[in-house]
Amino acid sequence: MKQSRARYGVVLLAIGLAVLSYVQRVAISGAAIPISHELHLSKQQMGWVFGAFGLAYALFEIPMGLFGDRMGVRRALAQIVLAWSAFTALTGAAWSVASLVAVRFLFGAGEAGCFPNLTRMLSTWLPARERVPAQSLMWACTRWGGAATPPLTLLCIQWFGWRWAFVGFAALGLVWCAIFLAWFKDDPAQHRAVNEAELEMLAASRVVTTRTVGQGWLSLLLTRQVALLVLQYFCFSCVWYFYITWLPTYLREGRGQSPERAAALSVLPLLFGGFGSLVGGISSRRLPKRAIAFCGFAATAVLLIAFTRIQAVFPAMIVMGLASFASDMTMPISWDACVEIGGGYTATVAAAMNMLGNLGGFVAPVVGGMILQRMGTGAGGWNLLISCMATASVISAACWLYLDPESARRQREQQLNAPSATS
Repeated sequence: MKQSRARYGVVLLAIGLAVLSYVQRVAISGAAIPISHELHLSKQQMGWVFGAFGLAYALFEIPMGLFGDRMGVRRALAQIVLAWSAFTALTGAAWSVASLVAVRFLFGAGEAGCFPNLTRMLSTWLPARERVPAQSLMWACTRWGGAATPPLTLLCIQWFGWRWAFVGFAALGLVWCAIFLAWFKDDPAQHRAVNEAELEMLAASRVVTTRTVGQGWLSLLLTRQVALLVLQYFCFSCVWYFYITWLPTYLREGRGQSPERAAALSVLPLLFGGFGSLVGGISSRRLPKRAIAFCGFAATAVLLIAFTRIQAVFPAMIVMGLASFASDMTMPISWDACVEIGGGYTATVAAAMNMLGNLGGFVAPVVGGMILQRMGTGAGGWNLLISCMATASVISAACWLYLDPESARRQREQQLNAPSATS
């Protein structure tokens, strides 16, 4: 019997939601100027608006991951998307800095459950050989979606105004949710489009997310494998957040570029990173995942140091783009590691990893500002900041010398099989 392909519909749903989440979170930056003008917000107040999302996103990662592990992906994602779509629309109803900060905080709390639960969804619906390529495609699309959001937001604001633009973005979430609820099932066996051949292929994947008897989520999070996983992702994020925070300022002040040219060059790391995610996913089918992750982070460190030595702006930015390419090769591998280590607590482990990643996204820009304040915005200050990024990449590479998700999976499978073997 030829296998049905219902699982590819799940991949399309995951990619659609991943891109939508990035579009809705990045849109606020494109609308910052008209919002500030209409609500009379200072730069410091607008900073609180930006920060509210990141704080809530980090704080609610583990609770939202636990929610998905316990209640099921279908229920969790439906409630999460409905909630964050409501707060996206309410962004357009803000009348003061307090109301805007509150709405963006609640929006961040809703989005916190997105990627951990998408990871659990893919782990159940895809065989092991297809998980990493699917993750790579999803993360590539999020990078490209984030790169396309600023011009899309500008266009919507010009047509409808910033308030109605957020209502429009929220409507996209409702459309996704309606399609998801009509089509998706937590268990492939309950889906009418899955035939026996596809179900047999997914049998091992359905077992992967089975919880080990006697193991709680807290004890799992305290293991060395999880500690290494979240550390390498924290350091990865310390590098990646430079591209979406300080990079435009660096290009203007450190490299003397015009605002328009700085904006155009700033797209390169996101563009290259998307291709890096794809290559990481494809190469993982032939090469050891640990080797890809180690080499990706090691190459990132070397390329960032080389970047500081190149005087010409465009060649330097190509090298930085290649550094982003190399580090993003590790993205699908890191998220698949959450499946192999987490098992029945896949969403919880993914949430812990993403929480530390977003903490890195908070720490890195702040530390970067302190370095630039102390060292100045000349070559010395910027090169020191980029050297810190290279150091973070070295730490991530070192983690993968000891991080072994496949060994953790085999150990869990032995524990699952032990009762039946002794009965």
